[in-house]
Amino acid sequence: MNQFVIGIDIGGTNIKFGLVSKKGQIVSRLNLKTSSVGKNVSQLAEGLVSACLKLISENHLAKKQILGIGIGLPGLVNIKRSIVYSLTNIKGWKNVPFKKIIEKRIGISTFIDNDVNVVALAEWKYGAGKGVTDLICMTLGTGVGGGLILNNTLYRGAGFAAGEVGHIPINEKGKKCNCGGFACMETVVGNQYLEKKAKKVFNKENITLEQVTALADKGNKKAILFWEQTAEHIANGLIGTINTLNPSLVVVGGGVAKAHKYIFPVMRQVIKKRAMHIQGRMVKIKKVKLGQDAGIIGSQVLALEMLKIR
Repeated sequence: MNQFVIGIDIGGTNIKFGLVSKKGQIVSRLNLKTSSVGKNVSQLAEGLVSACLKLISENHLAKKQILGIGIGLPGLVNIKRSIVYSLTNIKGWKNVPFKKIIEKRIGISTFIDNDVNVVALAEWKYGAGKGVTDLICMTLGTGVGGGLILNNTLYRGAGFAAGEVGHIPINEKGKKCNCGGFACMETVVGNQYLEKKAKKVFNKENITLEQVTALADKGNKKAILFWEQTAEHIANGLIGTINTLNPSLVVVGGGVAKAHKYIFPVMRQVIKKRAMHIQGRMVKIKKVKLGQDAGIIGSQVLALEMLKIR
C-alpha cells in the first residue's frame, strides 16, 4: 500500500498543496488563492480540510494511506504546544491551537511549523543542503526569514523563534523594523526597501526588482551596483551568525535570490574578507534547489520527522 504525506505551504497570496511520497516526490498538486479561502481561523481550517479531502479523493486514496499532514505557516509557531502565536500580516491569530483544529476536522495527524523552518528542512533533506549537517537557510522577499539546521536537526530555540537572521541589527542606529527593533538587515534588503531604493536610483516610479535584474543582465552599471550593495548588506548581516555557528553552507531563496549572479560573488568576497578565517573559508553560498516546491516538500519532512518515520 502506497503511503503519502500532504504538504501544505500557506502564503499571503497562494496556498499550495502537494501529495508527497515518502521519498519526497510530489505526485499530485492543488493550488488555492488565499483570498478565496478566507483568513480567519475557521475559514482557513475549513478550506484546508476541503482541499486535502479533494486531493485524497482525486487520487483514489483511502484516508489510511495518508501518514500525516504537514503545514508551513508564515508566523511564529510553538511546535511543542502546537500553537500559532501569530501570523505575519494576518490579524486575528493569537495563540491558535491550529494542529488540534485541523486534526479534529479531518482525523489525520497534523504538524505545523514556521514556513522558513519548513523550507530549511526541505533543502537539507532533498535540496541544496543534502548531505550537509549544518546550514543556514535564508529567504529574501518582503521579509527576510531564516532557518537553522545544526547537527542534522532543525534548531528552533527555547521559544521556538530561532533563525531570524533578517532581524540581526547591522548598525547601532537605523530604521524602525516591523519586528519592533531597528537597523535590522530586513530594513535594508527587504523588498519594500529595495523597491523604494530602485525608484530613486532609476528615477522611475513603477520599476520592479525583476526589471532591475533585467537591466543588470544587459550590463547596466547602476543595476549591477544596486545588487552588489544589497549583497554587501546581506553578507554583513550574516557574518556574526557564520562566526558563531560555523555552518558549511548558506542556502538563499526568495525573489531577490533571482539576482544571485550579482549577489553571490559579492557575498562570498565580503564573508571571506570579514568573517573569521576558519568559518569564512569553510562556508559556501548556494541558491535554493527546490524553488517553489520547498514549502510543500519541507512540510512532508516535518511530518515524517515528527512521526519518527525515516
